[in-house]
Amino acid sequence: MQDSHSGPSIDPRARRRAIVSSVIGNGLEWFDFGIFSSFSLIISRLMFPPQDGVAMSLVAFASFGIAFIVRPVGGVLLGMYADRAGRKAALSAIILMMSGGTLLIGLTPSYASIGIAASVLIVGARMLQGFSAGGEFASATAMLLEYSPAGRRNLIGSFQACSQALSFALGGAVAYLLLHSLEPAALHSWGWRLPFLFGALIGPIGYYIRLRVDESPEFSALLTHRRSVRHERLSLASIVGRYPRELLGTLGIVAVCTTSSYVGLIYIPLFASGQLGLDAGAGQLGMLAGALVLLVTCPLTGMLADRFGRRRVMVPAMIAYGVLVWPLLGALVNTPSTANLIRFELVSAALMSFFWGPSAAALAEAFPVQIRSTGMAIVYNLGALCFGGLAPLINAWLTRMTGDRLAPAWYIAVSVVIGTVGVLAMTQPEAQSHEAQQHV
Repeated sequence: MQDSHSGPSIDPRARRRAIVSSVIGNGLEWFDFGIFSSFSLIISRLMFPPQDGVAMSLVAFASFGIAFIVRPVGGVLLGMYADRAGRKAALSAIILMMSGGTLLIGLTPSYASIGIAASVLIVGARMLQGFSAGGEFASATAMLLEYSPAGRRNLIGSFQACSQALSFALGGAVAYLLLHSLEPAALHSWGWRLPFLFGALIGPIGYYIRLRVDESPEFSALLTHRRSVRHERLSLASIVGRYPRELLGTLGIVAVCTTSSYVGLIYIPLFASGQLGLDAGAGQLGMLAGALVLLVTCPLTGMLADRFGRRRVMVPAMIAYGVLVWPLLGALVNTPSTANLIRFELVSAALMSFFWGPSAAALAEAFPVQIRSTGMAIVYNLGALCFGGLAPLINAWLTRMTGDRLAPAWYIAVSVVIGTVGVLAMTQPEAQSHEAQQHV
């Protein structure tokens, strides 16, 4: 589903500024959201009533996943706001909300100090982060794609994946440094708060960066059209009724991308340190290794998709990922070691990059500009809830109930099937490009 539409004429400097600000702002946003995963076990011990080891892991994964429950609500509301007020206005508000939630996590006293109020504040902060994150992907991706030149939308869209990978890498690096630089008592007392306070402080920087960016040219053209012609304002129900294939197809793509992220990059390192006996620092090294591979390879796969088409790039990699996850995870479970964990992350990330890189453009091109943020917000956050945010909790529960430590491989395999169907549904012959998007 390549795009041959050239779109409005764009000043190259404005394009570079928009791309850089979207990538940096998006990376800061996901750093704030993602660092919770690195310290979720510590936070759960400090902020919730005492539990035994396995139960504490479930509490940690639940506190991580609570943000995903509110993400669809935040995504739809902020997506509709972005489709009416503009990408710039939405992105500026989103990063301030994320910073507020991050600051609250960093400043909340422990359960030992204020009792159940600590648990309530942490849950509230995670919900604020989730509400904010719900609108981030859709609005940032819309901005990126609407500034992209013809024939390079997969490449430019891949920077969205790069910014998320960068946030994972930064989070993993910060966690690893703290784990190896501080004594356990210091880490549990105040050290874990440092990345949250840092993340809250850099939020205003992202806000400033986003304020300096012009509104996307496609949305500006839409606003001009709205002023001159009476237009139909689509409701959420009418969007669902009018674009069912687009919603279901892109939901499949989101399913495999979020599963690979939250199971492969987040859950497996925590599983290795919490259940397989590896050092906590090994888990952070694994996450860092995988994130760095994604950071380097996603632009390459975006270029390949621009040249050869998304089907040829995404589908073989998905199938290979679904097959190879079994021996990779089996080796880690049977012989737990830092080397096997890093090997799992490196191979997984290399394969993930082939469907991560082109995914943002695939989602954005599925919807016309006037509902682009809303449409993407629906599928991305619903998929992230069902297959991503709750995946660590579901996999921990499945492993505990079945006793099968390869349960995550089953989970990933199911997502691969769903994702493959989604790609086949949404990628059309290359001659059919932007035409469908012009219909409202």
